Order: sequence, then C-alpha cells, then structure tokens
Amino acid sequence: MDISIVKVGGKVVEEEKSLASLLDDFAALSGAKILVHGGGRSATKIGEQLGYNAQMIEGRRVTDAETLQVVTMVYAGLVNKNIVAQLQSRGINALGLSGADIDVVRSQQRPPMTMSDGSVVDFGFVGNVRSVQTDVLALLLSRGIVPVMSPITHDGNGQLLNTNADTIASELARALSSQMKVRLVYCFEKPGVLLNADDDNTLIERLDYDTFKRHQASGVIVAGMIPKLDNGFAALRQGVNSVVITNVEGLRTGRGTTLVL
Repeated sequence: MDISIVKVGGKVVEEEKSLASLLDDFAALSGAKILVHGGGRSATKIGEQLGYNAQMIEGRRVTDAETLQVVTMVYAGLVNKNIVAQLQSRGINALGLSGADIDVVRSQQRPPMTMSDGSVVDFGFVGNVRSVQTDVLALLLSRGIVPVMSPITHDGNGQLLNTNADTIASELARALSSQMKVRLVYCFEKPGVLLNADDDNTLIERLDYDTFKRHQASGVIVAGMIPKLDNGFAALRQGVNSVVITNVEGLRTGRGTTLVL
C-alpha cells in the first residue's frame, strides 16, 4: 500500500482560504493518507487572550501547565475538528485523533535539552514520541478512514503532552514504512527551504543533511525549519521513501525541497 502523510502548519492552518485550498488538494490525493496538523499561531493568539505569552526556543514551544491546557483545547479541539468537518464536506471520511485516542501515539516527557548555543532548556510538558500503534492506523486506513492527527500525545499514565507536529508526522512515517511505501510531505506557507526567507525565488530544490547543517550554522536555516528538517532526515534514514517540504501549490505540482541522503 502507498500512503501519503501530509503535515500542515503555519499560516496554512490559520487562514481560511489557504486551508481550503490545501484540503481540496489533500482530498484529491489518491491512495491512503493521513493529515497531521499544527496550529501554533492559533494557540499563541488564544493564549495571549487568556493572559499567557508563548515562549519559543529554536522553533519549539515551552509548555507549562497553563500552556498545556491552551494547546490541548486549540490543537485537539478547535483546529482538529474544523479540519475534520472541512474534509467531511469534501467526501473524505476523516477521523480526528490525538495521540491519546486509541493509544495511537505514546510519548515521554522530554528531559532538559541542550540547545545549539549550549544552553540547557526545560521545555515542560513536551513529549518525545516513544511508540506508534501502526496496527490500529493500518486498520483505519484499510476501511477508507483518513486519520487527522493533532499534536497532543500521552505518556500512558494519564499525562497529556504537547508534541511537535513535525515530529509526529515523521514518527508516523517511520513506523508505517515497514508496512507501506510512505511519502512524507511538510506543507507550510513557503515553497520549500529557501536560501533567503524573504525571497521565494531562492528555493533549494534538493537538500542533503550536511548542507542543511552548514546552513543552520550560518543562520540561513533557523527557527521552525530546524525541527522540520531534523525530523525529515531522521525519517529518510529509517526507511521513509521520500520527504518533501513545500507549500499548498506544491502538494499539487510536486515542486518543493526534496530531502536526500
């Protein structure tokens, strides 16, 4: 079985027009598919309305107890169910899931992490994925159900954890690659990885790991693109057939940045 795992985030999720276009193209994809979404901008906006300011470090959100409540409400509730409803209107039998639902993704709380500048950061209630229940996902997919995954997982002991959506997409792809031919697509507002973030004409069409690390060290690749690429290369190393970073148009045209080993 061939499967497309599409992770959508950034402004694509937040803006009605771009989300509608993305879901049109996603619905048109042939074969089995899974949609993984973020929603960080919405979580930040609603958190600020509730008096909580987001703290981001190298594209990763620090999650204290109050922030965990906000992201759970936004990711697993508002954003997830809106996407599910929009897919149903397009004839796609979608099922919204968090990692806690049917025990599909278990995580463990991330220990303090050493960042690229040498500092050590405690990210709070943030999860590192431990396991993915591929049998459950394969059963859903075999019945024509399209899972829509929010980036909330659990530890098996009753604790919810905020987990990077790029990581969830990568881990799903890696887990399913032993059973299926997996195409992993990261879809956001830019056409791919750019040499100049302000110039869409500077697209890097093919990117290997060493070049990525050189661009990261020089400040060309920063913030949220770093975990996206780390996860994409990890997926390739563990059997995922292809990884592409692109925008809404690229989901249809195939244009974007292809990661290569």
